[in-house]
Amino acid sequence: MPLPTAPAQRFLLLANPRARNGTAALAPAIEILRASGAEVVEHAGPPGQMPADAILSRAAERFSAVVLGGGDGTLNAAAPALLRTGLPFGILPLGTANDLARSLGIGPDLAAAARVIAAGHTRRIDLGTVNGIPFFNVASIGFSAELAQELTAEAKRRWGRLGYAIAAFRLLRRLRPFTAWITQEGRVRKIRSIQLSVGNGRHYGGGMTVADHASPDDGKLDVYSLEVDHWWRLLALLPALRRGTHRHWKDVRAFPAQSCAVATKRPMPVNTDGELTTMTPAMFRLLPGCVSVFAPAGPDAG
Repeated sequence: MPLPTAPAQRFLLLANPRARNGTAALAPAIEILRASGAEVVEHAGPPGQMPADAILSRAAERFSAVVLGGGDGTLNAAAPALLRTGLPFGILPLGTANDLARSLGIGPDLAAAARVIAAGHTRRIDLGTVNGIPFFNVASIGFSAELAQELTAEAKRRWGRLGYAIAAFRLLRRLRPFTAWITQEGRVRKIRSIQLSVGNGRHYGGGMTVADHASPDDGKLDVYSLEVDHWWRLLALLPALRRGTHRHWKDVRAFPAQSCAVATKRPMPVNTDGELTTMTPAMFRLLPGCVSVFAPAGPDAG
């Protein structure tokens, strides 16, 4: 009696046509997926359709996974549908920063990323939420949110990661601290900060690190507040922010959390994975192990 064969993988491919690296580069990656025996169905929705809406509109077609070609903004926009459908997802990194891919040990080479998906190894990872809106990497109030307003899509396409540095330098000189109240487990902390960040993954912001020990499946959020007196002090902090060792500095308040609430004197925008999605007051929560992603086998290399 012949052994039953495993059902073929059937992937729904969504690619962001506005991603910095474009979609033309995807052709070799798609061929790798098809050569592995998978059926790859490229979604062609109406202009401006959000990734979550695209996934939900085709959920009845019995896909085995979603493949997302884009950057962190594309992944963030797909997260609500990934939560709702339970479909695993693969990453073809086309964005400027590709922070989640880096946290998972997936490099920028699209062919290598396609081989990770074809290998079939999945990893359960956490999501953070702020006011019910999910994020993979980090949610921030203050400097990063203002930077997201400064950094236009055209600057990302033209300058790549350098665009973050150019926009940040312009913003630094006019930066002012804000007052916030953080409530966690019944304790209230009053802070004066230039940036309050709640991280889920390891990398964010095109080169920054939430914490050197963080990973997107460690079952906790990493909260930190930059409480510097002068903007030039942030420049001194920059190497530690890149390495993720800033928690050791006296200018930085850092602690782990499962949830926390943040209030500010006036409503302030919240940046989630590079997009401004909500305002304070903000309620942050962790959703542990709630989504599944194709990733290299073994511990992450991020």
